[in-house]
Amino acid sequence: MALTVLSIALMVVDARFEALKPLRSHLGMLLTPLYYVADLPVRAWDTLYLQLTSRADLIAENERLRAEALLAKRKLQKLAALTEQNVRLRELLNSSELLDEKVLVAELIGIDPNAFSQRILIDKGERDGVFLGQPVLDATGLMGQVVEVMPFTSRVLLITDVSHSLPVQVNRNGLRAIASGTGSSEWLELRHVSDTADIRVDDIIVSSGLGQRFPAGYPVGRVTYVNRDSSQPFAEVRVEPTAQLNRSRYLLLVFSPESAYGDVFPSLSLEGDDELTEEAQEQPAAEAQQPADTRTEEPTDAQ
Repeated sequence: MALTVLSIALMVVDARFEALKPLRSHLGMLLTPLYYVADLPVRAWDTLYLQLTSRADLIAENERLRAEALLAKRKLQKLAALTEQNVRLRELLNSSELLDEKVLVAELIGIDPNAFSQRILIDKGERDGVFLGQPVLDATGLMGQVVEVMPFTSRVLLITDVSHSLPVQVNRNGLRAIASGTGSSEWLELRHVSDTADIRVDDIIVSSGLGQRFPAGYPVGRVTYVNRDSSQPFAEVRVEPTAQLNRSRYLLLVFSPESAYGDVFPSLSLEGDDELTEEAQEQPAAEAQQPADTRTEEPTDAQ
C-alpha cells in the first residue's frame, strides 16, 4: 500500500510539476545499459533471422533477375532482328518502286549445301507465277535467275555460280562484256575484255539486256581489279557484286516484257504479295504454261 501511494504521488507530482524531470533523466541514463542488456537476446535473434532469410531471399532474387536478364536479352535480340528485317524490307520496297517492271517479293528459305554450287531456294513457285529464267534481284543489285520451278518453291542460280554468265556493259561508256561466275560470292570475272578497252576500277557494271533474259540497266557489280598484260589478248577484270548474295533474305522476282511475260501477268503490282498471288492464280493454267514451254531449255553461257 505504501508503494502504491508513493507511485500515485510521484505520478501526480510528475504530471503537475517539473521537479522530477531532472531526476527522470538521470535515472534513464543509468538504466540505459540495463535496457540494452535486456534487449540483446531479442536483437541477436532478429539479426540472425534477417541474415538467414536475407541470404535465401538474395539467392532467389538473384535467380529471378538472372532469368529476367536472359528473357530481356532474348527479346532484345529478337528486336534487333525485327529492326534489321524492317530495314531490309524498306530497302526492298524502295528499290521496287524504282522499277518499271512488275515484281513479286520472295523470301529465301534454303541454301544449296554443295560448296561448288551457288544456288538458293525461295518460297515462291509455279502457283505464284514464277517461270524458268525469271530474273531475281535484291535491294542492291542483280542476284541470279530461276532455274527450277516447283509448285510452291523455286531454285535460283546466283550470278557467281561457275556455270552462269550474263551479258553486261560498263555504265560509264556502254562497253559490252560477259560477266561469268567464279564459284566465289565475292567476285565475278569479265571475259573477252580487250587489253586496250576503256574500263577502270570503280566502274559500275549493269546488265545490257542482250540475250533477252535479264532486262537492261540492272546493277551487277563494281570493278575492283583491272590487270592489263601486253602478252595476253584480254585484260583480267574482276567485279564485286552489288547484290548482298550472302546476306539478303528478301528478294524480288521480276516480271518484265523482255522475258515475254509482260502480257501474261498484266495486273501484277507492287501493292502486296497477296494481291500478286491472287492475280497470278486467276490466270488459266494453259495460258500461263504456254510461254514457259517456249523457254524450258537450260540457260546458255551467254544467258
